Amino acid sequence: MRIQTLTLRDFRNYSHLEIAFSPSINIMIGENAQGKTNILEAVYLGAMGQSHRAGDDEDMILWQAAAGSVDMLFVRQDLEHRVQFRLTRGQRKQIFVNQAPVKVKDLIGSFNAVLFSPEDLWLVKGSPSVRRSFLDAEISQASPVYYRHLLQYQRILLQRNNLLKSIRENGRPDQLETWDEQLAKAAAAVTLKRLAAVKRLNMLANLMHRRITAAKENLSVAYLVHGAENQEMPESTEALTQWYREKLKVMRPADIARGSTGAGPHRDDLAFSVNGKDLRLFGSQGQQRTGILAVKLAELEFIKSEAGEYPVLLLDDVMSELDLSRREHLVSFIKDRIQTFITATDATHFPKTIEGKYFYISQGTVRE
Repeated sequence: MRIQTLTLRDFRNYSHLEIAFSPSINIMIGENAQGKTNILEAVYLGAMGQSHRAGDDEDMILWQAAAGSVDMLFVRQDLEHRVQFRLTRGQRKQIFVNQAPVKVKDLIGSFNAVLFSPEDLWLVKGSPSVRRSFLDAEISQASPVYYRHLLQYQRILLQRNNLLKSIRENGRPDQLETWDEQLAKAAAAVTLKRLAAVKRLNMLANLMHRRITAAKENLSVAYLVHGAENQEMPESTEALTQWYREKLKVMRPADIARGSTGAGPHRDDLAFSVNGKDLRLFGSQGQQRTGILAVKLAELEFIKSEAGEYPVLLLDDVMSELDLSRREHLVSFIKDRIQTFITATDATHFPKTIEGKYFYISQGTVRE
């Protein structure tokens, strides 16, 4: 998978930009706030249908412009495809794949990209929601069906939570029966896919980690189901649905009092450990960064194994966060294998072995 051209109009600080990329490594050099990350943001938008940093689509439109657009031509399985976004103030964004209008849920999986930014260094130390978002983005790109199941689960969860608040005010707990049944089925579908994905991710991440550490350390990634500590989770849809039915029934009084649902994949987490020790609590900063790098490389392999080819890799100012040995390992992995986009403020952050197409960015202008 590779991007051939990217055209931006009134997007962030670009009034008009048309750029052709190398099929291998593309390096964007410039000071902060010049527009480097804006290019990566446009590429990520093409994969996930949303920005990785903007809370509102209008934030991506050039200041004082009424509308903006992103047009990306890419190759997948040796076939050309085009994804386009039209951003208009006061309106929902419009998405087109090969000229046909689509919704976000239909976009996911059309084009795949993995983003690695300094914020990802919080994957170990951050909140469970950070790790769930990482996992959901990874699985969704590899399996659009999973993304639809996730959306369905989130809709049911929202409706159940609204009902819980209503019951708390004027009471009729029997109204929960129908929603509990729907939520249990949706939760089972999401959890089973997550469990299978983490099992695969655990194997791949450990392989990557052993290569980086010269086989001195083993990395383990585990999926933690909330409320199932030290329990083996059922492996069939029906058995897991029944597990959730029972869990929701037991927690019903507490859920009503709280006005929110206390059981389900929206409460689950990932755990990382190195040589059996919790990476968050006992890992050094170097070990944590090595672990995250291994997980990101494993994410690339996971999507390839599911989708048939590597996704595009976006590295947003992470070279300065990695020491020389980790940089060299990262470059050796992606070289001649994965189309990669790297942003940095200083070219000296790159290993001497790296070869690529360099772009110099200043105040929304790009020169090769």
